Amino acid sequence: MLIIAGLLAAFVLLLIFGKRRGRLCRWRRQGAGAAPGESLYRCMYCGAEAFTSDGNPPLICPREDPPQKG
Repeated sequence: MLIIAGLLAAFVLLLIFGKRRGRLCRWRRQGAGAAPGESLYRCMYCGAEAFTSDGNPPLICPREDPPQKG
């Protein structure tokens, strides 16, 4: 019972404090257009483009007006 309560509390905390910017973004790696050592990602939802040096998709949307739910 204690484990279930802990998991429920962790889930609620993730909902409250989880990242909000860029939550709707769906990043796809593009094959060309990036400098050596960088990766170019394009969002299929809002059309934003971002470069990363670690090979992972961006964590937040780089647009001035990121997409909103609803």
